[in-house]
Amino acid sequence: MNRSQWITLSIAILLVIGLYAATQKQLFGEHKRIATSRASAAPSQTLSIDTILFHSKESLTNEQVSRLSQLENSISRGDVASQKLHLFHQLANFWKDTARVFAPFAWYTAEAARLENSEKSLTFAARLFLEGLKNEQDPQLKQWEAVQSKDLFERSLKINPANDSSKVNLGAVYLYGGLSTPMEGIRLIKEVADKDSTNIHAQMTLGEASLVSGQLEKANERFQTVARQDPGNLEAIFRIAETYEQMGNKTAAVEWYRKSLLFIKAVGLKQEVEKRISQLNK
Repeated sequence: MNRSQWITLSIAILLVIGLYAATQKQLFGEHKRIATSRASAAPSQTLSIDTILFHSKESLTNEQVSRLSQLENSISRGDVASQKLHLFHQLANFWKDTARVFAPFAWYTAEAARLENSEKSLTFAARLFLEGLKNEQDPQLKQWEAVQSKDLFERSLKINPANDSSKVNLGAVYLYGGLSTPMEGIRLIKEVADKDSTNIHAQMTLGEASLVSGQLEKANERFQTVARQDPGNLEAIFRIAETYEQMGNKTAAVEWYRKSLLFIKAVGLKQEVEKRISQLNK
């Protein structure tokens, strides 16, 4: 396993464990590609939920199509709002557990959140899309997920404008989703970081932004700031080691990879780090 492969593996382990959205993204990945391959044929067109649902249904069995049709037509007279909320949850669970397709699952989760209109539900759905778009390779799906995440975070911030985490995440949507200009995302994140330099989420996100733009020294500084506040932050430690390695400072990279060993519990990951240390010491 070469440097880029094992770093990708280790960072993926750190980021995915405990992050529900990222886990679901991997879980549904194969079906999602099948379901949206035709929808991606015309990259110049804006992807719509109707298109996504249409092609997602192509991967379903006849039995699943029948079950889905029953759900979609289950609204009756009465308390329509509460029925819709229940239905959206049912549809989200269908696409998650039965069909195992990410985009419709995220969509109906978001629709339920918009109808419920609580900060908690809106933030959850927004993070779901944000974690998805970070790893999305299809440009149309990436843009669609970014638009959904932006809308949900903005709705959440209307309820609680003081939620710094949501501000940082909204900034990340601009960065990773290609919405407007990257500077708009940086502005939102820096607003939080300038107000509170100890905000780890803001510092990590700014560090990631610096990495994306190739500013390795600046990225390293951001991750160092996090490590000083939270010495056991594995993500920050790995990023520091990675940036040192990319800058050609093998000694510092080894030092930080050694530090990570103190906090790694997964045997497989620890072995990969030890291998990398040995390679750098040659």
